[in-house]
Amino acid sequence: MGGAKAHYDGIVAFSQTDFTEDLKAIRIPVLVMHGDDDQIVPHENAGVLSAKLLENGTLKIYPGFPHGMPTVNAETINADLLAFVRG
Repeated sequence: MGGAKAHYDGIVAFSQTDFTEDLKAIRIPVLVMHGDDDQIVPHENAGVLSAKLLENGTLKIYPGFPHGMPTVNAETINADLLAFVRG
């Protein structure tokens, strides 16, 4: 839940800001997690591209998972996060 203005401003920020150089500068291992049924942020335009730009990026695509996957699929997401951090 949130305010309409905050949601609008968030969409503007992530859709109009180019993070290419920021992602290229990250040197630590990064796990990029994205659902392939995300109706808000298509995984091809966000997750796949982000992982390619990261020097040490690992991409994990979740079939059928939505934009809210950290909430509705928390058990899977948390287990994968923990495994990545431990690895």
